[in-house]
Amino acid sequence: MNKAIGFIGLGIMGFPMAGHLSKQHNVFVFNRSKEKTKSWIKKYSGIECSSIKEISELSDILILCVGNDNDVREIISEKDGALEYLKPGSSIVDHTTTSADLAIEMNNLLSSKNINYLDAPVSGGQAGAESGQLSIMVGGKNESYAELKDVLMIYSKFIKYMGESGSGQLTKMVNQICIAGLLQGLAEGMNFSEKAGLNSRDVLEVISKGAAQSWQMENRWHTMLDDKFDHGFAVDLMRKDLEIVIKKAKSENISLEVTKIVNDYYKEIQKSGGGKWDTSSLYKRLKDNF
Repeated sequence: MNKAIGFIGLGIMGFPMAGHLSKQHNVFVFNRSKEKTKSWIKKYSGIECSSIKEISELSDILILCVGNDNDVREIISEKDGALEYLKPGSSIVDHTTTSADLAIEMNNLLSSKNINYLDAPVSGGQAGAESGQLSIMVGGKNESYAELKDVLMIYSKFIKYMGESGSGQLTKMVNQICIAGLLQGLAEGMNFSEKAGLNSRDVLEVISKGAAQSWQMENRWHTMLDDKFDHGFAVDLMRKDLEIVIKKAKSENISLEVTKIVNDYYKEIQKSGGGKWDTSSLYKRLKDNF
C-alpha cells in the first residue's frame, strides 16, 4: 500500500525530489511561497496543503527540505507545528542541512510522541535532485531507516545509514569540508592555467582524466571558464553550512585551517554581491581580483 507522503520545501532541491515521489506515491505539498506550490502542482500530480497542520494530519511520512535549524524547529515544534498533528507511528525525514545538535533535539522530542525522525542530508546538487541521483547520509534509528529506505531510493542513487541521530548531519559536514577545499584547489589551478598562458580547456580536459579528477571538476569547469555562476548550490547556502561546520569543529577542538580560509573567501564573494552565485565562483573571485 502506498504511504501518504507530505513534502515541505519546494526549493531548488525539494521541487524535483517531491516530483519524483509523486510518480509512485500520494504526495501532499506545502511551501511558504504559494507561487512555488502552484508551479509544482502544474507540473506534477499531488495535493496542495495550506498549512503545517493540514499536511501533518494527512501524512504518514513528512519530508522536510528547508533552509536551516530555525526553519526545521519552527515547522516541527513551535505553535501549530507538525508535532501537534502527526499521528503516532508516523515519520519525519529531514533533508535540510542543519547542525547535529538540532537533529538530536528533534529526535528526542519526536520520540517522546512515538514519531520517528531521521536526519538525512543530501549531496548531489540541483542536477542530482532533478535526475533522482542524490546521495543520502542518514542518522537515526536503524529500524526507521530500514522502513523508509525504499521511499528515499526514489530520488537517490546511494543511501547509507551512518548511525544514531546527528550522524547524517556530521557526515554532511565532512562532505562540505571536502567540497570547499576541492573547489578552491580547482579555482587556483584554473587561474594558474590562465595566467600561465595555457589553453585551459585543453588543460582541464586532460587532467580531468587523471588523478586530479573530481565531481566538481567534471561538472563545473566548463561553466567556470564561461563565467557562468547563476546555477547550482549558492554561496549563501554554503556559508550557512560552513558556519555550522566551523562551530562544531571549534567545540570539539578540531583543526579546519583550509575550510576557515575558504569560508572567508565566500564572505568576500557575498560582499561583492555574489551570494546567489554557484559555489564555483571561487574562480571568479580570483579571476576578477575581489
